[in-house]
Amino acid sequence: MGKHSRNRGRPQDDEVSESSTRIPVPLAMWDFDHCDPKRCSGRKLARLHLIRTLKIGQRFKGIVLSPKGTQSVSPADRSIIEGAGLCVVDCSWARIEEVPFEKIRSPHERLLPYLVAANPVNYGKPFKLNCVEALAACFFITGLDEHGHTLLSKFKWGHAFWEINGALFEKYKSCRSSAEVVETQNEYLQQINQEYKDHREKRNETGNSISLDMPPSDEEEEEEEEDQPEVDKFGNTIRRDLPQSEEDELEEDEDDIEVDRFGNIIPRDMPPSESEEEDEQEEEDDDEKFDKFGNTIPRNS
Repeated sequence: MGKHSRNRGRPQDDEVSESSTRIPVPLAMWDFDHCDPKRCSGRKLARLHLIRTLKIGQRFKGIVLSPKGTQSVSPADRSIIEGAGLCVVDCSWARIEEVPFEKIRSPHERLLPYLVAANPVNYGKPFKLNCVEALAACFFITGLDEHGHTLLSKFKWGHAFWEINGALFEKYKSCRSSAEVVETQNEYLQQINQEYKDHREKRNETGNSISLDMPPSDEEEEEEEEDQPEVDKFGNTIRRDLPQSEEDELEEDEDDIEVDRFGNIIPRDMPPSESEEEDEQEEEDDDEKFDKFGNTIPRNS
């Protein structure tokens, strides 16, 4: 008898943990083949044998999450889910008009209240949940948290869905009927809308769109530097970027006055008059001249 590998035909540890996980509630979906098989959360659940695929026209007696529902899921639906199960429509939000909802009707069609998606395709978008998020949300609202966490644990990003919507789930879980869930949803929407308006008003008052402790941009730093006045060594403010007027230039020129050795003002840019030239000549004539022996040299009369 030949040797056989001990690991031949034996599933890996992660496959064992996934395949051994079972939810004691019937889960089903109608798959319209709109999504990428590698990214479809419904098909991954089917590969893990956590959900079964229904044929078009096949009925489902449990809760069906459908855009055609007329009331929201609520804790009051828990007994229906535990007895008949939970079903979802696996289709693309962009092609939802192609879905023949008249062929997949159910006596218990439900809508989901306001929730924010955490899946990689529609992250951060309200109501744009994929299959596993919709199923998990229904479990959380009806108080079957363990089943919801079991489904999300199969996806790397699954924990984010609970982290984003955990507070809302607690609110919805405390309701007693579909009407109360809708009322809670509307109160929450009013609250976040008011917070958004308050934020915008505060931003308009301050004139600054940065509400967080963010470092200033290069432009803001340049503006701050320009706003700071320059001063000289005496503490006087130096006016900058102001061109001198003609009057200022004239005043500066007038301030620069030249005087002679006797303190007399020397007029600038003016030629001497004839009388001034004669006075200068007379001064030169009045000066006595001497020879090398110190004798006065008589002038020519």
